[in-house]
Amino acid sequence: MTAVATVALTGTRRPRLPLSAWDIPAVAFLLLVTAMILAPGWVAPYDPLAENLAAPLSGPSVAHPFGTDYLGRDLLSRIVAGTAATISGSFIAVLIGLLAGTALGLVAAYFGRLIDSIAGRIVDVLLSIPTLLLSITIIVALGFGTVNAAVAVGISSVAVFARLARSEVLAVRHLPFVEAAEHMGAGHLRLLLRHVLPNAYSAVLSLAALQFGTAILAIASLSFLGYGAQPPDPEWGLLISEGRNYINSHPYLVLFPSLAIVLAVLALGRIAHLIRRKVG
Repeated sequence: MTAVATVALTGTRRPRLPLSAWDIPAVAFLLLVTAMILAPGWVAPYDPLAENLAAPLSGPSVAHPFGTDYLGRDLLSRIVAGTAATISGSFIAVLIGLLAGTALGLVAAYFGRLIDSIAGRIVDVLLSIPTLLLSITIIVALGFGTVNAAVAVGISSVAVFARLARSEVLAVRHLPFVEAAEHMGAGHLRLLLRHVLPNAYSAVLSLAALQFGTAILAIASLSFLGYGAQPPDPEWGLLISEGRNYINSHPYLVLFPSLAIVLAVLALGRIAHLIRRKVG
């Protein structure tokens, strides 16, 4: 039984858990990422596209904390500028998967029988194809670019949300307060939106935060392979792809963009854990 149902039946509420020692750095890093998206000019010291052929492949220094790339472009500025592309693409992907997957799982579990069988076959097909392969196939059909990569990753994540939403709705569907509302004449739409969905959303929200990290990895991987963002636009995966040719002599070109991806995924993992503790 979910937390909302417990409150409705017993009149008690779970005590709020304090933030752990790892939650605060995660929230702080995500606030920094937000600042990098909303006001990149305040964080980036240089124009991310400005070339400086007098100082190519310069190591980390006071002037260039993360060094410069093979065209003398400041790496820190390019990482900051690439944050918007990576995070916005991941947000689009998660939003598509969350809305489409939740709707599919909600309808399948509530109505059951034929609709549940059809939805189950759709989920089985999506799960049978590797995520990266399915994303590449969709991108080839739609065209290269960050937005198309985000749409592809979102479609490939529909099955994950649908399966979880279906299991959560099945756990709530036959609870006493839902059956009572149904006997009092509530229609299907009201039951779904007012009684079933609010009591089944906590696990889905936690998955959305985890899936956000997975989407960042997928978007970066597609850009690394050349299916996402295209040069000269900065994007975390593309920055790693550009720096891999110099990984032996100038490893910082790969290290710092990779570190940004790792920290973002870890921070989102902590946020998912926090959501599960607070809402679940």
